[in-house]
Amino acid sequence: ATFEKCCETPAGTSRGPSPVTLASQDALPIAVAFTESVNAYFKGADPAKCIVKITGDMTLSFPMGIIKVFTSNPSPAMLTFKLKNTSKLEQILPNQTLLFSDPSQSDAHTKDFWFNMQALTSYLRKASEQNPAASYYNVDILKYQVSSKGIASTPLNLAVYWKCDPATTDLRLDYHYNPESMLCPGTLSNVQVLVHVDGGVTNMQSLPNAIWNSELNKFLWKLNDISEKSDNEGSGSLRAKFELSDGPSTPTTLAVQFMSEGSTLSGVDIELLGTGYRLSLNKKRFATGAYRTKT
Repeated sequence: ATFEKCCETPAGTSRGPSPVTLASQDALPIAVAFTESVNAYFKGADPAKCIVKITGDMTLSFPMGIIKVFTSNPSPAMLTFKLKNTSKLEQILPNQTLLFSDPSQSDAHTKDFWFNMQALTSYLRKASEQNPAASYYNVDILKYQVSSKGIASTPLNLAVYWKCDPATTDLRLDYHYNPESMLCPGTLSNVQVLVHVDGGVTNMQSLPNAIWNSELNKFLWKLNDISEKSDNEGSGSLRAKFELSDGPSTPTTLAVQFMSEGSTLSGVDIELLGTGYRLSLNKKRFATGAYRTKT
């Protein structure tokens, strides 16, 4: 029972028009993807002990046809953009090979960037030489860290309780959907909880039902999507009882995963500036990194 891979690279964001129809005078289509990772460590049921770190990546996707336009034009239109809603970001690390910005910008809510067009053209040319069949090329533009306020910044609040006796172990995990952590509250999907239980488990009962792997002494809960529309507005409890031959069990760390398409935790966004380019797609998602809870 291992976690299924849940955080794929934001590839395939834009097929883009073919190089034949993409003329240099057209507004060139560019897609953007914001992908954030939320890492959290919950200690027992004490919200004050919750440690949270949220990081993000911004990727631009360029259609293959754009390379021909860039390479045939000695001075292509300058690609510039505004990063919006940046007040929640405590650190922004742009790709210094490709991006410029003015460090004296004073607005806490936005930050302007512009491309080194020569470096971008060179980068895309190399990418196309390495993979000439691709219909688009992804470029990592910048990474950032989101300021967090402990448990208030976690999309799913957790509290775990273990009761370990020589012959039995009782486990309960309380969870609570937290819409306040998101600018636009989204649905948490692919929700899974993985737990290791020692002490020689001979029998297990759980609510809801879980998958037990006797070789690894691990069990896995797979849950329905969680949102404000869920039962009890996304709050609930997972319970399990284990019968043991070699107890008591030692409480272990529970690992939780989920993902959400269509929104981010930071609310950060992009606006293209100037002419010559248009945003064909703006993709947002977040997923768990290390999301753990321990008694």
